[in-house]
Amino acid sequence: MPLTAIPREDVSSLVDRLNFAQKVDRALGLIQDAWEEFGEGLVVANSLGKDSCAVWHLAQRVSPQIRGFIVTTRYKPAATKTFMKEMLARYPQLRVFSNDEPIPEGLYATDPERCCDLLKVQPTRRAIEEMGVRCWVTGLRCTEGRTRTDFQEVEERDPGLIKLNPILIWHEREVWQYLALHQVPVNPLYALGYRSLGCEPCTQIATGPDERAGRWIGTSKCGGECGIHTRPLKVETLQRGAPRELEVQVT
Repeated sequence: MPLTAIPREDVSSLVDRLNFAQKVDRALGLIQDAWEEFGEGLVVANSLGKDSCAVWHLAQRVSPQIRGFIVTTRYKPAATKTFMKEMLARYPQLRVFSNDEPIPEGLYATDPERCCDLLKVQPTRRAIEEMGVRCWVTGLRCTEGRTRTDFQEVEERDPGLIKLNPILIWHEREVWQYLALHQVPVNPLYALGYRSLGCEPCTQIATGPDERAGRWIGTSKCGGECGIHTRPLKVETLQRGAPRELEVQVT
């Protein structure tokens, strides 16, 4: 069955109904189906975070020919940049995209939405265009925070561009379980207590149930999204009209 024909499900019911092994098999099956359907048009978005590490490992189990892209910014922590170099050396299938054009000093503090748009969303759009992406795979999870509860495993926000979220229903502990079982290297910042990683000035160690609570603290984006999961990413979509924000459930 084509991915676009998969019916919408009550994702929240799957989070605790399926066990870890079933979730791993389900994720592998989704990626396998997408690989068979899209071939080289299937590309993994790798943020260098724990979830992306798990998804990238899953994708490489399906086929080492699957490609991926990393979006980096001038504000990434030194540890993340070092980890990125290690990933690139290990996986030549990965490409790096960034926006190195000049931007106002301290834009991340005065206008974080604009900063994320310039440094994260725009390079993601370029990656999708240049790599001929028809289906991009993410590490997004519905248990990760208040802004991520309204997504599906298979989505088509932009016409002709499928987004696949194969570990959407995984708990945080299951991500770590998978990484430990398969001895997958992760960003060393997690050893310091971080649970969600982003740009250095916009990421802090936080406590509480919301993994993303440490992102953009003190701004209107606190615990929110950079935009790659909520805005159109295909150039044709943008040309047809102004970008429309995805409505997300906030509790």
